[in-house]
Amino acid sequence: MPAEPRDSWGMPYELVRRDGAPDTVAGWKAVTDGLLTSQCCAFHRNLEISSRYAWLYTLQPACFKWAGMAAIASHHVRLALFPLRLDADRTGYVDIPRSLARRRLLLTQDVNTIRETNNGIFDDIFWVHLAYATADDGMARLRTLLRPEHHYAPVLAGFETIDRGRRILEDETASADARRSAADLIWDGNIQLLEHEQRTLVQPHFDNLSCAFARLVSLGAATSFEVHGLRREVVYFTSFYLYSVTRAIPHALRAQPWPRITRYDDRWHWLVTSVVPRFRRFDADPRLSDTSMQRILTTAHALASTPCVPPQTETPHRTPRTQAPRRPFGLPLPRQSRRR
Repeated sequence: MPAEPRDSWGMPYELVRRDGAPDTVAGWKAVTDGLLTSQCCAFHRNLEISSRYAWLYTLQPACFKWAGMAAIASHHVRLALFPLRLDADRTGYVDIPRSLARRRLLLTQDVNTIRETNNGIFDDIFWVHLAYATADDGMARLRTLLRPEHHYAPVLAGFETIDRGRRILEDETASADARRSAADLIWDGNIQLLEHEQRTLVQPHFDNLSCAFARLVSLGAATSFEVHGLRREVVYFTSFYLYSVTRAIPHALRAQPWPRITRYDDRWHWLVTSVVPRFRRFDADPRLSDTSMQRILTTAHALASTPCVPPQTETPHRTPRTQAPRRPFGLPLPRQSRRR
């Protein structure tokens, strides 16, 4: 296994300085896309996305709560992608078109929809965090970039709220009450980002899932935060169906048909009343959250040592040994958290 590239990604400022800060949304998306390995398979792309979120969260854990939740959610998506793995060749590369031909048996078209959803969320929201974190006045930059974009109005509003809270936390004269209110502001802003993600990005994809897959996902939908130890696992675990038949049973009984995670209202109710509160408790313990992010980054780094190789055009006399292997993508380990 190659040495762990602790500083291979550097700080956000260093990433942007290479070519200068873009002045358009498209330019920032191109920067973000450049942080991922070109043409890697579905599984390595998922690993990269999860580790990028974890990296972002460890840089500003006091503010980037959405990134922490996204890191864990994306890390869990790898389980949903398993049916595509049936068509992996001996290099590890997954032939998605071939996998989709199995859709009747394994619902692989639905699995591919989950993959596309995960990729779309990263493309839409990650760059905004990067743009904010790499400017002396991140909000001024985001206002210039996002105000002309109606699609990004909820994201801009969320960052305005986060920024107000951050400025209070950075004020050394702020009272304890003011700091508690600031922490709540930051969470409110991150929940606005979560709502944009779920309503604008996730729901259109979930509307296309088959009924069979929707039922399967609802049964299996659960969130844990990679915490070890039975007591801790119980505290930080939440299941959509378990939630529906316990705390939310009056709501569930009134609902027709039975709650399904692919419905926005059902899913959002679970997220804000069960998932987010658990993550807040998890986030409040730096030892637990740092360990979880470390695990995501370490897993990604370990699997990056055996990268996928995109299929190449067959030529006479070519053997697998003559194919140039892809260089593993660099993955960082978390830096020391800068919590306030």
